[in-house]
Amino acid sequence: MLHKPGVTQNLARFVVTTRWDDVPEPVRHDAKRALMNIVAVALAGCREESLEILLRSLAAFCGPQQATVIGRRERLDALSAAFLNAAGMNMPSFCDTHLRTVIHPTSPIAPGLFALSELRTVSGREFLLAFVLGAEIECRIGNAISPGHYARGWHITATCGVFGAAAAAGKVLALDEQKMISALGAAATQSSGLCECLGSPAKSLGVGNAARNGLWSALLADQGLQGPVEPIAGVQGFINALGQEPDWSAFSDGLGETWELRQNALKPYPCGVVLHPVIDCVLDWRRAHPAETVERVVVRGHPLLALRADRPQVASGREAQVSVQHVVAAALLRGRASLQEFSDACVNDPAVLAMRGKVEVLRDESIDPVAAAVEITAGGGKRYDIATEAARGSASNPMSDRDLEEKFRACAEGWQGGYDAAPLIDAMWNLDRSDEVAKVLTLLVPGH
Repeated sequence: MLHKPGVTQNLARFVVTTRWDDVPEPVRHDAKRALMNIVAVALAGCREESLEILLRSLAAFCGPQQATVIGRRERLDALSAAFLNAAGMNMPSFCDTHLRTVIHPTSPIAPGLFALSELRTVSGREFLLAFVLGAEIECRIGNAISPGHYARGWHITATCGVFGAAAAAGKVLALDEQKMISALGAAATQSSGLCECLGSPAKSLGVGNAARNGLWSALLADQGLQGPVEPIAGVQGFINALGQEPDWSAFSDGLGETWELRQNALKPYPCGVVLHPVIDCVLDWRRAHPAETVERVVVRGHPLLALRADRPQVASGREAQVSVQHVVAAALLRGRASLQEFSDACVNDPAVLAMRGKVEVLRDESIDPVAAAVEITAGGGKRYDIATEAARGSASNPMSDRDLEEKFRACAEGWQGGYDAAPLIDAMWNLDRSDEVAKVLTLLVPGH
């Protein structure tokens, strides 16, 4: 086992010393986009049955009513609110994705910052800076251990998200370098999450814990709890415990010059990001051939597509979010891929069930993860070949700000019919001008 001193120290020093003026304007805007998106997703997930279960379970053990549960009237203690909001953001599978690692960067980081902003006054600039830095730490650690970490079954959003959450909260708490190292150490020993849970409600527990434990790690360090000197790259630290050789350069190359949020993609569809190029192909074909019947569909994609989503048999909307067969069937039959297409009712629709049986998935290492090729055989044996090089929402084909606002309005309308989303949209775009982020959270309570 290797011991590489200075990795955690370098990351901690970067977080502690970076200032608002060091962050380029495009990165600031990317941060606003990510936060706008995650608030929309939180509204979409705030009444999910699984969230109700989590809330009931936590309610008996919660402390003082300190922090907002987005989209609901309940208030919980800060740690529980961070957990619940992160889990809720992860449930609809509608959040952002750092494409190199498939980390969903915002859901582990933003909830702790929101909770912290209700414990103390946090300006919009402080919040945005902390968020950018948390995302940088989380994604750089992810870069170093990808793709082997995810392939082994670790849910990388949770395992790396706890580091980002700790770094972000630690920045708001103004931790010095040694305390920031301790915060990252406390985060390292709480890093967990399994891909086996994807497709089940339990998938969101790891993300909720990443947010809660990251915030708690920073609060512990602020109170003086010490951790190891090198929790990330120590002899028995995070990296060595994984049993793989990392890309050491990912921790330091371009640190402070290139920014991982620039590689962040926002989802137009509420399902696994590997499915997005497939949906694009199918929807494009259906719009061009609305009257054609379909006899067979062959989907070719990066091996990750089959690894994560070759699931012909699904029984719930949750499982359907990681099923190639379901997204193809639903998109072909309904001409869309919205939240309704990932409901239990859609999954159990006999027509959708029959269409799923006509879909085959093939692995092709020559195809990029954001690309796909689809072969559709229609009535009479007519064959159509459709392909995309970059899924809508990917870094090279991003959702526009207007697209994002429309997504926000759709999620807000589903949350509260007739809700005027304009003030909240405006507040998110102007977050850097806010003197108190907690004021924005008041717009996320029903009946406001």
